[in-house]
Amino acid sequence: MFVCLFPTLLQQTPSWDLDSFISKFLQPNREFLGQVSRAVDIICSFMKENCFRNSSTKVLKVVKGGSSAKGTALRGRSDADLVVFLSCFCGFADQGTNRAEIIAEIRAQLEACRREKQFDVKFEISKWENPRVLSFTLTSKTLDHSVDFDVLPAFNALGELLLKRDEGIYFENFNINVYIDLINSYNNGGEFSSCFTELQRDFVISRPTKLKSLIRLVKHWYKQVKAPKGRGALPPQYALELLTIYAWEQGDGTPQFNMAEGFRTVLELVQNYKNLCIHWKVNYNPENEIIKNFLTQQLRKPRPIILDPADPTGNLGHGTRWDLLAKEAASYANSVCCANKSGDFVQPWALKVREIFSSSELGEGLESPEVT
Repeated sequence: MFVCLFPTLLQQTPSWDLDSFISKFLQPNREFLGQVSRAVDIICSFMKENCFRNSSTKVLKVVKGGSSAKGTALRGRSDADLVVFLSCFCGFADQGTNRAEIIAEIRAQLEACRREKQFDVKFEISKWENPRVLSFTLTSKTLDHSVDFDVLPAFNALGELLLKRDEGIYFENFNINVYIDLINSYNNGGEFSSCFTELQRDFVISRPTKLKSLIRLVKHWYKQVKAPKGRGALPPQYALELLTIYAWEQGDGTPQFNMAEGFRTVLELVQNYKNLCIHWKVNYNPENEIIKNFLTQQLRKPRPIILDPADPTGNLGHGTRWDLLAKEAASYANSVCCANKSGDFVQPWALKVREIFSSSELGEGLESPEVT
């Protein structure tokens, strides 16, 4: 068995006790959730009532994103993502061109509120000339602790479509034109993923409670191994969330499963990163020729490939140090948290080899790997 010189609490937790570990250390309590909710209410009210009151720009809606919206937040992580959909953006390209100006305006109005002592904010300095996000820390007399915010202004690409869906009106390929516009507008992968926040949220929020607990466990592991400085750019946390969902879908797939087996499966997939090709067809499909050609190009890029289920331009597997993460995964896979009471390691789920697209859709089948 692998012996770690400085094992983390997770590495020292027996596999049969992982559910208790999650409940005791990772699951947010009501106080935490209430804290974040109050902070979100403060900023949402500011956005809707104060931020653009002297402008022709209107706030169409404010949507909570990130882990707090998906139901996968970790205890002690007082942060919130808010996507502000604005009337001044008429398209994806318009958002890309004008978002820096909008972010500057939101910051100026937040500073005005600070001077009026409505609340206090401390801004994070962006290193980007054209930032996508305004990051700040909020403190207020109504809050017990500070809360970190990421506010992203966005084009309301799915507004009418989501409204029709919520009203129970469905029709085939309802969002083809949205994705065609996205493909024709983007310069960098995932550049406009904030426009699809609601689809990203819905992809996770409907999952079984225990799967969300596994996601929390994987996120906790990720934060443990990400901590040391000078490690290079590790894959984004969102990639690990999607990898966890994929492992469950193709492995156990039931609401109640063995947590250690699920965790070990994710660790095995991370170690097998050179073969990953993961994609969902829940929001976009290759029936349209433009989307089909684009997805063909995306799925033939070097692996690992993990496409955002809400945004086909976003490949979460590209350009980061999966090799470093794989070494950490091997360490944890050979720890007490993945061993049973007899001392043997639990076995990962045998994943199905899933054909990403059929030959009739993309010319030839593309498959995801089987974990052995």
